[in-house]
Amino acid sequence: MTGMTELVGSEAYTVDDLDAMPDDGRRRELIDGMLFVSPSPGWAHQEMALTLYRLLHAACPSALRVLAAPFGVRTSLHDEVEPDVLVARYADLTLANLPVAPLLAAEVASRSTRLYDRNTKRAHYERLGVPSYWLLDPTGPGRIEVLELDDGTYRPAGEATGEEPLTVDRPFPVVVTPAELLVGLQPR
Repeated sequence: MTGMTELVGSEAYTVDDLDAMPDDGRRRELIDGMLFVSPSPGWAHQEMALTLYRLLHAACPSALRVLAAPFGVRTSLHDEVEPDVLVARYADLTLANLPVAPLLAAEVASRSTRLYDRNTKRAHYERLGVPSYWLLDPTGPGRIEVLELDDGTYRPAGEATGEEPLTVDRPFPVVVTPAELLVGLQPR
């Protein structure tokens, strides 16, 4: 499988269907009962996502938790997504999943998920009421776009490319520099 696939059946998929699917390294997500399958992410994607995880984890207040995929945000019988990185209230988490909207959902673009993250997942997170949505791009010098919920709609709240630092306040104060999230790709 080389790209994002939407599998369409005659009935809406449920989280029980999702649980019965094989654990084969592909990411499977449900949005409104529609199943979306994507291949395992590549090195640049993982480098950026996991370095962002470490950065957020180091700055995270004790009442919140930072988690990296795979960890499900399962908000209904027909909805489960796996943000690359999420921030949630400790009190909202279960050992199995997050049953409510996270405070932050961050997605790192890959060739197979770029449009899905920018459109389908963005609309899903907006409907869920996720206060902050970050779109990261590991190509070139790296890029981050921060969207924040304002009266039910995402609005641009900041962006940075390469060595530009970006200071964000939500869900907690942190400075993110896209190129620094990709430093592990550089030869030593």
